[in-house]
Formats: sequence, C-alpha cells, structure tokens
Amino acid sequence: MDQHHRPVMLAEVVRVLAPRPGGLYVDGTLGAGGHAASVLTAGGRLLGLDRDPRALELAGRRLKKFSGRIKLVQATFDNMEQKLSALGAGLADGVLLDLGLSSMQLDEDGRGFSFRRDEPLDMRMGSQGPSAAELVATLDQAQLARLFKRLGEEPLAKRIAGAIVRERAVEPIATTGRLALVVERAMPMAERRKRRLHPATQVFQALRLAVNDELGMLERFLEQAPRLLKPGGRLAVLSYHSLEDRRVKKAMAAWANPCTCPPDLPMCGCGLRPLFKPLGKLGRPSDEEVADNPRARSARLRAAQRTEAAA
Repeated sequence: MDQHHRPVMLAEVVRVLAPRPGGLYVDGTLGAGGHAASVLTAGGRLLGLDRDPRALELAGRRLKKFSGRIKLVQATFDNMEQKLSALGAGLADGVLLDLGLSSMQLDEDGRGFSFRRDEPLDMRMGSQGPSAAELVATLDQAQLARLFKRLGEEPLAKRIAGAIVRERAVEPIATTGRLALVVERAMPMAERRKRRLHPATQVFQALRLAVNDELGMLERFLEQAPRLLKPGGRLAVLSYHSLEDRRVKKAMAAWANPCTCPPDLPMCGCGLRPLFKPLGKLGRPSDEEVADNPRARSARLRAAQRTEAAA
C-alpha cells in the first residue's frame, strides 16, 4: 500500500473495533478501504459508505475479494441509520468514522482541495452543492470573515475577507493558486514568518468544511449514533482538528453521564442511564507512525462501547 492510501492508526482502530467473524461493521467514511480491509480480513461483514463515487470505485476494486461480505453505498455518514434500516441489516457491532479529507482526495488533480497545485477551486467531496469558488464569489465580506473565523479559527479572518472582496472585484478568484496568493499577500510578513503552516491553510479548511457541511454531518451522526449499535457494539472516531474532536468528546461525555439530577441529590431520580462507556485513553498516533506517514500527525482517536440502556 502506498503512503497516500495508508490508513491512519490502523492497529489502534482494529483493536478498538475488535472485529469478529460474522459481525456487522459500518465504515461511514470508506475512502480507499484501508480500515475496512482489516475488518473484512478478520471475518466481519461490512457496510461501506462514502459520498465520493471515485472513492467507492477504488475501494470496490481493493475489496473485491471480500465481495460476499460487503455492501458499498454512495451516501454521507449522517444517513447511516437510514441505510442500515433500508438494508434490513439490524444494529451494528461496530461503527467507524475517519473524518475530514482523505489523502486520495487531497492528492487527486482537479479536486481543488490543495493550494500546492493551481486548479479549479472546487473542494466538493461529492458532486452536489456550491463549490468553494461559488462561496468565495458570492458571500459578502462579513459572511466570509465569519466563515474563516468559525470554521478555520483564522485570527486574521476580517483582513483576509477584505482582501478577497477587493481582489474578486478586479478578477474572479476561481483557482486554488489565486486564492492562496490573495490570502498570503493579505497577511503581514511577520505573521507569515511565525506560522508553521502555509498562510492559506485555515482559510482552505474553512471553505472545505462549509462546502461539504462536515460539522453539520458530524452533529447529525452523533445524534443517531446510540441507535446504530447493539449492546456491546463499539464506536471509533478519528478526527483531525479541534472543531471535530470537541464535538465527539462532548457527545461521548454526555452519553457516559446523561443524568440530569442536581449534583447535591443523594441518588439519581431522572432514571437516565449511560448509553456508552469510554474505551480507555487512545490518543494520538505513535511517533513512528507520524514519521512514516506525516499526514497522521494531527489525528485523534476516541472510542466508546454501547451499553444496554435504551436510546
């Protein structure tokens, strides 16, 4: 397997999911199928979801030898409950999300995710909805600033938004290279020098999250997650920045301690019982993995096991 399609924290994910022969597992972000291949090798059955038809095509070829135990569907992971129901597959023994942008999508020419190449500013993981170029062209300065601040956590959001509005009045910002140059020029040299990453990194992140509604999808998935897994079933989520990880951490904490009683009450009166229990401290990839696959450096794995409590 080449570096570009190497699954992140593979050993840790497999250990958490503990796939068993005949068990049903759902990979909601199938990508190139690296994590899925290990689940299938262990004898599990797999429902693989991905919004990107090119990812499904690649994974289908890779997982062809498991054809009797896999079902691949073009869908976003916030539709997982509906897809499981439509298949009549029952509840899952394990669910995996590997959030964000896949290496395959980042590396593929023409997708518009990377500022390392000058190409159309698209950023859509699927084929529906407005592209990043359309957002850059139509949002007003205040809307762009809010987007860069909220989804990119960019401290110079207002300054960058102003530069974009001025530049697009002269010439449309339709490519990744032009957008990256506008952002870079808007940033003071002193600020550029102190940043570890490319000046446009957070702006590109914000646009990608907005174009693909990634945080909205994650929130909708987390709302349904307790209804997806059978008692003892396991949920594993890999995230790559704080906006994702905070939502996963908050949801898992609420599932583990749903009691709404006042803290000074001597005993629980609300009757709410934990829906999940945490599965230890899983954390981040090893130094060895990061050295071997630098794109794993920001990964964070969280996992929990479904209890007997009714959702």
